[in-house]
Amino acid sequence: MSTISLRSLVAEATDRLRDVADAPEAESRWLVERATGLDATELRFALDRPVTEREIAHFDRMLARRVEGEPLQYILGSWAFRRLDLYLDRRVLIPRPETEIVTEVALAELDRAVAVRAARGDAEPSRAVDLGTGSGAIALSIAIERTTARVWATDASAAALDIARANLVGIGRHASRVQLAHGDWFDALDAELAGTFDLVVSNPPYVAEADELPDSVRAWEPVEALTPGPTGLEAYEVLVPGALTWLRPAGSLVVEIGETQAAAVRAMAERHGYAHTSVHQDLVGRDRAVVMRR
Repeated sequence: MSTISLRSLVAEATDRLRDVADAPEAESRWLVERATGLDATELRFALDRPVTEREIAHFDRMLARRVEGEPLQYILGSWAFRRLDLYLDRRVLIPRPETEIVTEVALAELDRAVAVRAARGDAEPSRAVDLGTGSGAIALSIAIERTTARVWATDASAAALDIARANLVGIGRHASRVQLAHGDWFDALDAELAGTFDLVVSNPPYVAEADELPDSVRAWEPVEALTPGPTGLEAYEVLVPGALTWLRPAGSLVVEIGETQAAAVRAMAERHGYAHTSVHQDLVGRDRAVVMRR
């Protein structure tokens, strides 16, 4: 047994992470928790206990990765998103808090579309599709938060779908209502599904090639999930017109956007004949989602 305490590990990591982490002490505690298997409360009451050699070795490996700039979420191998604890690695983007807001907007639109149908005497369970699902964050959130919804989740990356499939296992009985499909945008869907969705939702790549990204993002996260082309609008040029084929008459397309893209995406929607568009902000007031109702 080592004479080094858990408190010492937290202090060491906090000092070494000051140049790479926005919250070095919080990250240090997460690393120590993962190395020891303790949760936050257990760690608080065990800070003075010695660590084992095995715990030190695990901690040192993780800390070295973080000092090199690798995102904490990949090092830990999981991250919280709404009610989910998602498995993550470099095959998929790290889900952001902004996307939790987009998911909230999407759920509200799904509820609205179902209510419109119900008023017309149509009680069929809701259907939603998440295009470019990555880790499955949006699709699986819909499945567990709307317990009668049928959900499709697609991705052009087979590697990303492997991550989504692992996360699908983690939602238990809700998984029976989720179907994963490999393919580029709408090409992943069976033709018989046309006109059956209450909701099409996507967090597509939207960073223009010339835009600057933090080193921790550009160096570690999959570039194909970040940048669609020169303008950053290329994915919307497929999604906005394409969704009309797949939505029910009362359905909605909800997309995450970059903070300067709302006007361009709304203009696309109006050009393609959507009946209503709206823009929703994230927690710091930046434009983050566009809703387009058929």
